[in-house]
Amino acid sequence: MVVDRARIQAAVSEILAAIGEDPERAGLESTPRRVADAYAEFFSGLDQNPQDLLQDFIPVGDSTGELVLLRDIAFRSICEHHLLPFLGTAHVAYLPRDRVVGLGRLPDVVETIAARPQLQERLTEEIADALHDGLDPLGVLVVLDAVHGCVGTRGPRQTASSTVTMASRGSLTEPTARAEIIALIAAGG
Repeated sequence: MVVDRARIQAAVSEILAAIGEDPERAGLESTPRRVADAYAEFFSGLDQNPQDLLQDFIPVGDSTGELVLLRDIAFRSICEHHLLPFLGTAHVAYLPRDRVVGLGRLPDVVETIAARPQLQERLTEEIADALHDGLDPLGVLVVLDAVHGCVGTRGPRQTASSTVTMASRGSLTEPTARAEIIALIAAGG
């Protein structure tokens, strides 16, 4: 599905009119096009399969027994409840079984899944599922820490709060293993 920019532009013009603005006034005349361009970027993950990003793995034989942890992956997504952004940091870990993937693929997976209307809780689970299904590791741990526009700019207006979600699979569901990885994540901050 390709984002229908013309429909977005028409909808944004209607929203501007509905709030009492003139969509043709100076300063707003290009807003519908700008919003359509932004939405095409924000929702580009709808046309992508994160599994495609994990096909180019590197066989390593029997388990290396070593953890792969990529900390501080910046991401942004759009909350499906209010269509406002949430911005955060992802920490992604996996314990390889017999293959690894280039480290640049991990942020690509996060970005692809984040570039859809999302809930942070589901985003965390979907990243963990993609890595689990695509790499067949012994274990996966994903931790997201994000600030939500809907929490900070409307309703509760909690501008200093963030939301942390976690998903684990396989051997990394074990509390001791998770604690060790969380300590490694914290050591990087």
